[in-house]
Amino acid sequence: MNQALLKLISSSLLCFSKLLSPLRSSLLSCRVDVAPLPSPVAAIGKTSHAEVKEGMVGLSEGEKEFIKGGIAQDLRTDGRKRYTYRPIYIETGVIPQANGSARVRLGATDVIASVKAELGKPSALQPDKGKVAIFVDCSPTAEPTFEVNFGSSPFQVYDFVDSGPLQVKAYLLCTQGRGGEELSAELSGTLQRCLLGSKSGAGAGIDLSSLVIVEGKVCWDLYIDGLVLSSDGNLLDALGAAIKAALSNTGIPSVHVAAEASNDEQPEVDISDEEFLQFDTSGVPVIVTLTKVGKYYIVDATSEEESQMSSAVSISINRQGHICGMTKRGGFGIDPSVILDMISVANFVSRQLIDKLDSEISAAEADEDES
Repeated sequence: MNQALLKLISSSLLCFSKLLSPLRSSLLSCRVDVAPLPSPVAAIGKTSHAEVKEGMVGLSEGEKEFIKGGIAQDLRTDGRKRYTYRPIYIETGVIPQANGSARVRLGATDVIASVKAELGKPSALQPDKGKVAIFVDCSPTAEPTFEVNFGSSPFQVYDFVDSGPLQVKAYLLCTQGRGGEELSAELSGTLQRCLLGSKSGAGAGIDLSSLVIVEGKVCWDLYIDGLVLSSDGNLLDALGAAIKAALSNTGIPSVHVAAEASNDEQPEVDISDEEFLQFDTSGVPVIVTLTKVGKYYIVDATSEEESQMSSAVSISINRQGHICGMTKRGGFGIDPSVILDMISVANFVSRQLIDKLDSEISAAEADEDES
């Protein structure tokens, strides 16, 4: 990759991280327990990202039938079978300023994830756990639907995203071309649910208790930033893989508690500049999205295939085969028996995906050590 371009990407992601820092601090230090507000999007007749995307892809009726027919015959337009992923390429340590980072290319889909660790204070509701926040930004150049039009009559969307250990209140400045903003909020919330489990932390793929230094007083806050550079479908799986790779690349400084403090005082801590603890990613799941096109469902759908979907189910599964989270998108319902079959397929596919990611991450880290 061109070094100048990599520096530009790194600087952009770092700036994005700094701009969000005040918002992150307030989000991680408080909890907003309110019911989701109705989004005004439907009320004013705006179209969804999926609907806009279908129009942007611009397929003829013949091309649509060709895609559906190929899937029905288990031979997709790029030669893959229904449950086959595109080639996956991983680079680690792409952002030197971060505690850990990785770039994942899945076909023409290209994403970067970075991890930044900062000292914080555990929440009163979960004094024995650290905190993790995930934010995703979609580059306007990644896809035409990501281009935001700040033209006439912008309006605010206020919505609460239930995101596991914390709830995020998202403010989106929206107009007709709001695709990137809308998708960023959707991806951020979905990744929180898939990787961090329920509000209680049950099913969490990231062990939040390992981030505690002094219970109730000091913990690590992990800020995970995702950046979509290029989009050709299956963004959620690609971002999940990038986060897993970035966490594997993450070194958290060793912390020594200098002295015991009273109940009302914060203990003094000394952060090492030389000793780092490798983040344990053994429980971090992968995300497998099954996209339903016609009567069949496929993994790793391209943008063209996604434009023809009726619904999609994303399932996060760890190495032990445990389901950490599940989410559905698309307006069409799915029969419960089909859901059970999807889970079975996702479990099978996840084992192959985990093995592939482990191999690619190990190779990427070996290359990083040599360079």
